[in-house]
Amino acid sequence: MRTGEEGRGSEKQKTGGIVCAGNFIVDRVHTLSYWPEQGNLAHILHQDLGVGGGAANVVTDLASLGFPGKLAAAGCIGADIDGEIVKSRLVAAGIDVDGLTVLADHATAHTHVMNVPGQNRTFFYHGGANDAVTDALVSPTTFAKAGYRLFYLGYLMLLPGLDRLDENGRSGASRLLETAQGAGLTTCVDFVSSEDPEYAAKVGAALPFCDFLVINEMEAGRATGVTVRDAKGDLIEAELLTAGERLLAAGVAKGAVIHAPEICFWFAPGALPVVIRSRPVDPSDIVSTVGAGDAFCAAVLYGLHENWPVELICAVAHSAAAYCLGGATATDGIPDMAVLLADTKEPTPLSG
Repeated sequence: MRTGEEGRGSEKQKTGGIVCAGNFIVDRVHTLSYWPEQGNLAHILHQDLGVGGGAANVVTDLASLGFPGKLAAAGCIGADIDGEIVKSRLVAAGIDVDGLTVLADHATAHTHVMNVPGQNRTFFYHGGANDAVTDALVSPTTFAKAGYRLFYLGYLMLLPGLDRLDENGRSGASRLLETAQGAGLTTCVDFVSSEDPEYAAKVGAALPFCDFLVINEMEAGRATGVTVRDAKGDLIEAELLTAGERLLAAGVAKGAVIHAPEICFWFAPGALPVVIRSRPVDPSDIVSTVGAGDAFCAAVLYGLHENWPVELICAVAHSAAAYCLGGATATDGIPDMAVLLADTKEPTPLSG
């Protein structure tokens, strides 16, 4: 019996691959002595430099997990030092960057992240080249012809050139995903929380062209108009069930995955939802919560590509998110998939 680990060199796996399109951001994480009032001074105790954004985090996490197929990035960066940082980090991880378009008239997207240990982080973000991404600048067909299987797009609601609705209610994201499906790629989508009053309409335009959707509970609530946590912050599981059914009804074709720190729901048409609860994480082990959702998503994509059972995918995805919590940046806590499989205490699955 050939396991997933033993089968990594198979020709079938070599012909597969995942392309991650969307946000590429340089993150400068500043750990502060405290959060100052306006006009006051706080000391920067430590600084970390990372490459973040939905596509960047997911594709980098896949490389860290030891994904056996090809990996590629697609999106826009600026002709600047930050753009070179993005490209060099991805290339060092063995990721194809030919799909990154360099825009001379835009700065690479970047974020200054202010971190006070024990408190929520604060983000100062400049969209730069990410704001210029359109469906005309990404070619799913090129990747399909090269043998890739999965096309990830993230984050919607942070890519205005793809989020914007036209007079027919279509968005650039919906056209891009439709093209990817037409080329034979399986589409996987993630989006971020936003206070945009058109949130439900903008993400809704893309849902009919999503094969798989991987989002957290708050994003699911905003997309479907469901309140997923009560006034005390406790998860309302019955409402998450409603949200999942509404996402499928809106057009998600194969699976809507809603994850929260406590639990994961996997909804598929014509089937009962799969529910996997996470193992608690000691708060003292949490260095940063940034990137945990992307780590979860990367593990889901890995498992989908390899045709693993849903229950196992959810278990390793929870484990990936937990490991991410121990890293300072969005990607530096991710171990090899063999570690996650050992953590699940389940047999290693057959290779896809």
